[in-house]
Amino acid sequence: MTARHVCTVVLLVAGVGVLLLSAACLVVLPRPYQRLHALTPATSVGGPLVALAAAVETGPGRAAVKLVLIGAVVAAGGAVTTMAIGRATAQHDRLLQRNSPQ
Repeated sequence: MTARHVCTVVLLVAGVGVLLLSAACLVVLPRPYQRLHALTPATSVGGPLVALAAAVETGPGRAAVKLVLIGAVVAAGGAVTTMAIGRATAQHDRLLQRNSPQ
């Protein structure tokens, strides 16, 4: 096994571990806000780690750059999506006014 394969396996195991832990927490936690907290690591850490593992496995080149960019978009998009869902849930629960700038 080469160093690249070892690095890939470590990144992949870490990413899948985060995704499985987030999924388990999603099933256990009762409230929407708690579920958002459980899903945030999946999009912020788990997905990008899996994409990085795939990029390391493919080696240098365009495919690796594309995979790293996909991981970055997933990380950034996951945070934005979590904030939007939290805001919509707060508005639905009447904790926040509809047109509030906060």
